[in-house]
Amino acid sequence: MDNQYSYYNPNETEGNTSNGTTFYNNGQGDDGKTPKKKKEHKKMPKAVAVTGLALMFGVVSSATFLTTNYVGTKVLKLGTTQKSTSTTSTSAVTSNASLTKTSSVVTSDVSSVVENVMPSIVSITNMSVQEVQNYFGGTSKQESESAGTGIIISQNDSELLVVTNNHVVAGSDTLTVTFADGNSVEANIKGTDSEYDVAVVAVPLDSISEDTKKAISVATLGDSTELKVGEPAIAIGNALGYGQSVTTGVISALNRSVSETDQTTGETTESSVKLIQTDAAINPGNSGGALVNASGEVIGINSSKLVGDSVEGVGYAIPISDVSDLIENLMNQETKTKVAEADQGAIGIKGMSVSTEYSQQLNMPEGVYVSEVTKGGGAEKAGMTRGCIITGINGTTVSSKDDLQEQLQYYAKGDEVELTIQVPQSNGEYQEQSVTVILGAKQTSK
Repeated sequence: MDNQYSYYNPNETEGNTSNGTTFYNNGQGDDGKTPKKKKEHKKMPKAVAVTGLALMFGVVSSATFLTTNYVGTKVLKLGTTQKSTSTTSTSAVTSNASLTKTSSVVTSDVSSVVENVMPSIVSITNMSVQEVQNYFGGTSKQESESAGTGIIISQNDSELLVVTNNHVVAGSDTLTVTFADGNSVEANIKGTDSEYDVAVVAVPLDSISEDTKKAISVATLGDSTELKVGEPAIAIGNALGYGQSVTTGVISALNRSVSETDQTTGETTESSVKLIQTDAAINPGNSGGALVNASGEVIGINSSKLVGDSVEGVGYAIPISDVSDLIENLMNQETKTKVAEADQGAIGIKGMSVSTEYSQQLNMPEGVYVSEVTKGGGAEKAGMTRGCIITGINGTTVSSKDDLQEQLQYYAKGDEVELTIQVPQSNGEYQEQSVTVILGAKQTSK
């Protein structure tokens, strides 16, 4: 069978073909001459060919682009126009944007405010005697010292009046007030209120030197009802008992309700007043000090008693507007001086505290529940009976038995006191009454 296919042999000289087969022409061409032998050409690999075409296309494209760009820029001025348009667009955006500015200058420098307020701030040292149990089961008396702060709020004909926290002066045997110039004098309690943790102490004017009188001033009280969250706050007080110091922050929150736990009884109670929260540092010793606004006005009374050990940046102050009437009432009370223990008077009752917890559970007023009336004592003569609750003495609120005993230290036997009592009614409610009791001799426990 004849071969139907023709094959290319690169080693053979190209000649005439017939029937698909290649023949030689005896080495001669059609003209009888010996033909020239063609140069051999190797076939170019396909990958190399593609790469070459790509490079050639890139070169041509680049040349075309450059030529077009040159013509557009130099001849048609396209580049200049586009640049001008871009610049105009940017200018338009910039001119439409503006910053909101104010003529007020915000600054963290509060030195001028502090300079004006500091003369009205005092340090208070409380010297007290406490009974301490020893290893043998007995007790011994031990003197202790605590530090706090106060704010000069007023003066009368004979006294300079200072407001502070009740817990700063509680249990004191001696109170010492140190003024801004470093001079110290003794002070007496004017009035206290344990429920709101507020107290007023009095310093006799005749015990203050003329130089000190020139160095001190009465604080300006602000309006805490106008406070706004975020506005500046400055706390000034006798932090850690080292002397007056200043911390700054803002009003973090308003109308805070805080629970506190009595370390002795373990009882947890909620504060009676809604408090100001601030991130200005308030440490032990700051209690009773001033929280002031940017105008130097007192807007709160700081209380480190309400600051937890496990938190930072949270301090509390009693809003000054909420207790202004109470402070005025305490200022107008008779100044108290302690009576020797042997001369102290007694009401003539046996009683127990009505805590906040019991008050809520049993629907009873907080105070001292009278469990027994001593026969022939002042309470019986005044008409007091078992079951009534004592809630005040001479205008000072009484919330517990400790509060009542604290107040009785200032009255001798034979003194006349006015007690505020709650008398139980048949419908389960209580009716408030005032009774006058002449104090009898204090009975000694055997």
